[in-house]
Amino acid sequence: MAGPKLLEGLRIVDMTSVIFGPYATQTLADCGADVIKVETPQGDHFRSAGKPAVTKGMGACHMTLNRGKRSIALDLRSEEDREVMQGLLADADVFIHNVRKSGIERLGFGYEDVKAIKPDIVYVHCTGFGPGGPYEPLQCYDDLVQAASGATSLMSRVDGDPAPRYIPSAIADKVAGLHGAYATMAALIHKLRTGEGQCVEVPMFEAFTQFLYEEHLFGATFDPPQEPILYRRQVDPDRQPFPTADGHVSLVPYVDPNWVTLFELLGDPEMLKREPFDTPIGRFRNQPALYRRIAELTPAKTSAEWTDILNAAGIPCIACRDVEEIFEDPHLEATGFFKRCDHPSEGAYVEMQPPVKFGARPDSDIRPAPRLDEHGADIRREVAERKPGRKAGKAA
Repeated sequence: MAGPKLLEGLRIVDMTSVIFGPYATQTLADCGADVIKVETPQGDHFRSAGKPAVTKGMGACHMTLNRGKRSIALDLRSEEDREVMQGLLADADVFIHNVRKSGIERLGFGYEDVKAIKPDIVYVHCTGFGPGGPYEPLQCYDDLVQAASGATSLMSRVDGDPAPRYIPSAIADKVAGLHGAYATMAALIHKLRTGEGQCVEVPMFEAFTQFLYEEHLFGATFDPPQEPILYRRQVDPDRQPFPTADGHVSLVPYVDPNWVTLFELLGDPEMLKREPFDTPIGRFRNQPALYRRIAELTPAKTSAEWTDILNAAGIPCIACRDVEEIFEDPHLEATGFFKRCDHPSEGAYVEMQPPVKFGARPDSDIRPAPRLDEHGADIRREVAERKPGRKAGKAA
């Protein structure tokens, strides 16, 4: 008989919207937590990102960011709905939101307010910028963080076009969301050990800047700097997928013996016998020229041929895939990453399975993304039927 999910019994009151916070709480819902998505009567506006199949507010991005959750719509300007919110918090283990500090305090749900309701609450603030700096009160979105962190300048280092460009993904939101998930778990472990709740700040700007500069701080790691900032290999304009007879491949001769083997298989072993490519340090310092020579030789075979030949020789290689072809990937198909499901109101849809697998976690179906206020009546009833002697607004 299957055992409980990893976080079964954990209740999270989730007042986040768009991507950052919902990505964090979906990660926790995937692990079995009861995540109650508190929305305004108009709903999380990211529900409209993508054309819905049936119901307004059930767009594609909502479907991929809010699985496993229950939805309740509350107007926190209403005294009745404020009492419902207070009742939810009285039974919650975690309250997580992405409202700016001034706004959440005006609503009456700042940390001290919520702590008065539930003294041991883990209170997680998904914020744009960390406390104490001049950016703290500003609105924040993924694009702004990419700009402020320097991420938008990276492409100009590769292709020489001085115009800054965004990375084509809400990467700062999602990186910060993962920080939000692990920070919540760490605070919960602390609470289990000590009985203490706490306020946790998860700023997107700082989270993404750390992510970006783990390798790109590089020479500036030391004081004084020993080399320029930026990890040179990542911004080398010649470090690109290599053309083949029918497409492109990504191949990585990462350790020096790979280079020797690679040029033998490419049919030009003499390349590495000439200066400056005849020593490991020479090859390392002159990789752009080696990349250019590889690009001249790889069109001799197809992507499939190079993939078979190079992987057999211990040189990592894989074919480049267009986004439209992702469903054809044999590995994702074999692992069941994309699952065809039926939504009770929206019909057939594709659900990405949680990428992390736990040996102690039983396989089970995941609740699909909720319609706005889909569980409102049930949640209100749960609040009303709470344990006798515990009233909304009083400490648990």
